[in-house]
Amino acid sequence: MSGEATGWAARLKSGLSKSSRALSGAINDIFVKRPLDAAALQELEDALISADLGVEAAGQLAQSIAKTPFDKVPDAAQVRTVLAGKIAEILAPVAVPFDPDVSPKPHVVLVCGVNGSGKTTTIGKLAHHYREAGLSVLLAAADTFRAAATQQLNIWGQRSGCEVVAGEPGADAAGLAFEALQRARADGTDLLFIDTAGRLQNRTELMDELKKTVRVLGKLDQQAPHSVLLILDATTGQNAHAQVEIFKQMVDVSGLIVTKLDGSSKGGVLVALAEKFELPVHAVGVGEQIQDLRPFAAADFARSLLDV
Repeated sequence: MSGEATGWAARLKSGLSKSSRALSGAINDIFVKRPLDAAALQELEDALISADLGVEAAGQLAQSIAKTPFDKVPDAAQVRTVLAGKIAEILAPVAVPFDPDVSPKPHVVLVCGVNGSGKTTTIGKLAHHYREAGLSVLLAAADTFRAAATQQLNIWGQRSGCEVVAGEPGADAAGLAFEALQRARADGTDLLFIDTAGRLQNRTELMDELKKTVRVLGKLDQQAPHSVLLILDATTGQNAHAQVEIFKQMVDVSGLIVTKLDGSSKGGVLVALAEKFELPVHAVGVGEQIQDLRPFAAADFARSLLDV
């Protein structure tokens, strides 16, 4: 393993430490020289549900432990190892790196999520990554409700060498996105990332604005946006389910990015999201630095979550 890969593995393990301690601690308490009986399996299922893995996944995982032919009474380490393998199997189909096709210039990426999910920071990290890869990137500050969001995106634009299209506070977000797409097409830009205002389900005018932005982009390019990324804050736990449901009703969400795993003991929610929605999970974040957002790797995540 390269030094860079080793460094990321260590950051991921550290970032998931709160989730890992909670889940591994519960499993360690259950399997202390104890037979694998119905009571132990029920306690295991309850522990998995408490760790936000979801009822369906927790039931599947407990049954997989029940069917595993252990040589003797299993200890906690053996149970965690088997669970890590099974969780990796659940996550593998959704672990899909974000690999935008830039043959239609630009590939338009609409980035959405609730307030505080980390949208603007995530855009900055992605922009830096693709600039480093040699692509041209334009950023659109279509979160016109928060002046701080435009300022933050401008800072990331400076860091990554990307131009930012911005307007006055309160400007029409859809119009700004339209202007950014016009400029990106004229310049032959590879990628256009559009930052949008944080939304909650009770702010119908913001949800309507998001749909309007999609309609307006479609007037210039019927295929735009080519990707719609939903940014989820891991600290929200099971609330992430409602967020996915709501945004899927508004726009055609194409993939998820999960941030702030380092601040949460609810990292297991990724398993529940994978089992329920089957949407690609493109990347996970474990910190504020540029290098703290990386493609989602199922086996690495599962091992870190179970402290294997």
